[in-house]
Amino acid sequence: MSGDWPWSNVTSLLCVPVGAPTSPSSPQPGSARLAHVAAEAELSVPFADELPSRRAQLEALRSSEFDVLVVGGGATGAGCALDAVTRNLKTALVERNDFSSGTSSRSTKLIHGGVRYLQKAIMQLDYEQYMMVKEALHERANLLEIAPHLSAPLPIMLPVYKWWQLPYFWAGIKMYDLVAGVQCLKSSYVLSKSKALELFPMLKKDKLVGAIVYYDGQHNDARMNLAIALTAARYGAATANYTEVVHLLKTGDPNGGPDRVCGARCRDVITGEEFDVKAKCVINATGPFTDSLRRMDDQQTENICQPSAGVHIVIPGYYSPDNMGLLDPATSDGRVIFFLPWENMTIAGTTDTPTQVTAHPIPGEDDINFILTEVRNYLSPDVEVRRGDVLAAWSGIRPLVTDPSSKDTQSICRNHVVSISGSGLVTIAGGKWTTYRSMAEETLDAAVRAHGLRAEPCRTVGLVLEGGKGWSPTLYIRLVQDYGLEKEVAQHLASTYGVRAFDVAKMAQVTGQRWPIVGKRLVSEFPYIESEVIYAIKEYACTAIDVLARRTRLGFLNVQAADEALPRIVAIMGQELGWSQERRTAELESARKFLYHEMGYRSRSEQLTRTSEINLDNQEVVRYKKRFHKFDKESKGFITTVDVQRVLESINVHIDENALHEILNEVDLNKNGQVEIDEFLQLMSAVKKGQVSDSRLAILMKTAEETLDERGPVTVDRSGGGV
Repeated sequence: MSGDWPWSNVTSLLCVPVGAPTSPSSPQPGSARLAHVAAEAELSVPFADELPSRRAQLEALRSSEFDVLVVGGGATGAGCALDAVTRNLKTALVERNDFSSGTSSRSTKLIHGGVRYLQKAIMQLDYEQYMMVKEALHERANLLEIAPHLSAPLPIMLPVYKWWQLPYFWAGIKMYDLVAGVQCLKSSYVLSKSKALELFPMLKKDKLVGAIVYYDGQHNDARMNLAIALTAARYGAATANYTEVVHLLKTGDPNGGPDRVCGARCRDVITGEEFDVKAKCVINATGPFTDSLRRMDDQQTENICQPSAGVHIVIPGYYSPDNMGLLDPATSDGRVIFFLPWENMTIAGTTDTPTQVTAHPIPGEDDINFILTEVRNYLSPDVEVRRGDVLAAWSGIRPLVTDPSSKDTQSICRNHVVSISGSGLVTIAGGKWTTYRSMAEETLDAAVRAHGLRAEPCRTVGLVLEGGKGWSPTLYIRLVQDYGLEKEVAQHLASTYGVRAFDVAKMAQVTGQRWPIVGKRLVSEFPYIESEVIYAIKEYACTAIDVLARRTRLGFLNVQAADEALPRIVAIMGQELGWSQERRTAELESARKFLYHEMGYRSRSEQLTRTSEINLDNQEVVRYKKRFHKFDKESKGFITTVDVQRVLESINVHIDENALHEILNEVDLNKNGQVEIDEFLQLMSAVKKGQVSDSRLAILMKTAEETLDERGPVTVDRSGGGV
């Protein structure tokens, strides 16, 4: 989004019917309701009470012949499976990793029509872009309705620093409302400088003219993806994660044409067992891996996927208001950056960089620092944006595509592409999270036509997803009252599982405390409880990573907290699934590798070891050495847990010895069981530069020093004359 929008071109697009304009009294979400599918009550729900086990799903895949086999368990693949099964097609879905393990769990968490796409539509008088925005806004409204527990409207502020930009931005945002029509979440509005700072006090004040606030949706992307897949399973689709397609099955064409795809040879990734899944139609919905499956069909086919990496970072929640996002429309290199509250934290991103397709994308330090720099540009100088405040970082691969039927094969398709190969393989590629449902509908329409399948019309508009039916914003109160859960835990369960939260609460262990009565937390500062790990297994979680990253979102929110919770998660899963000690050890190692590389733990933990340079002036060196020597009484040049324990006891502070070992181990760079003076100075230098924040040792030693200084030396008179 550039700084100058030529809204004089708006009128040339207004001839397109876009619905009634909105006003300040625009309907709130739910008042302009979408029509629920008339046939929903008639749809059979074979597994309404309990989902079939993964073992039962695998057996169904082996023993049945399907109308449709969907390959890929991201949002689009799960959407295709749900669309197919609710059309009364016998449906299978396989995913080689976990549901939403790729791009669909690594988004900006927005459900949006795309303000910047609308700008391009108007600037270029591009009707296709305009219709893409209109479709996305319709899907936004649908998604907010069918999963009310996982999604909600979010106001997003667009700060304005030049007077002449205000009418241009206002016209653009009002056009966004206009295109949404009756499905506008809430009418956008203009704020004065003082009001903008009242709502977003962290904002930079200098040269601020005012701000415009508009509304989009926000959701828990991985849980939303899972809800779609679980809903498909409840309606009877045979769905299995960790089931990899080894190669496609083909049969001869009776009309003498090329061989036809008739299924896939699959491998259970967990056991290694291979089996065939037979289907009349195979749908390729593998996102960034689209071309891999297309080459299984035809080795000579050209690539259509042009992957782009988008990095996001998570920083503490105090960086943004609880319920107000921020849009930076023109960063230093022209990219758009969002700055959004999410799960009591703040998300900032995204970047857009060409990349190679990989199952394990890693956030780069350059991208992290780019986002931090842009954040600094928009926040008050009073707010110190520190590299050490990055609690997690991840990279998602967006599968941009070229249309294989286009004459200009170099042009990237702005929307999505549905193509059918000569052998009948149906491919859906590109698109965006918000439009997963309409993409699935278009894909199934094409598949039904191409393969002559007998199917009902699409029924997914208004079809409520897992946990959504019967949910209300006050449902969490019943959880508190009926089960004795903490309010924060109850709110989390209600917004994650919807009405299924009661199933999770029933599994919660008694704490033995006066309050809460049930619900043991995995880590103290997050509302995730141990019974969620058991319930995750019912939701097809097979590994500790599945729980850390997608059944809960702990790995995406705080990698250190995730690392602390990991042993308990492995212990619970090991007990439930009968894991051997070797399997438990392997799970720990695999999950830590995931946190270290893919969730940015490496970037966070290596801030101390990236450089040995100590950037402190002489006064700071003297001050920190003095602090260190309050603990190093014998002037050994290092301190141990014994030294720290002795000082803490002298000021009546008691910390568990194991906890002290962990605190020192964070700073013990050479891992020799002690912290040398150089390591301590390096720590304080990293804290000064903002590379490290929330260092327990640094804060503990500072607090102890201040307490000792306040006390001063104890005089003979005060001690009772030495008697």
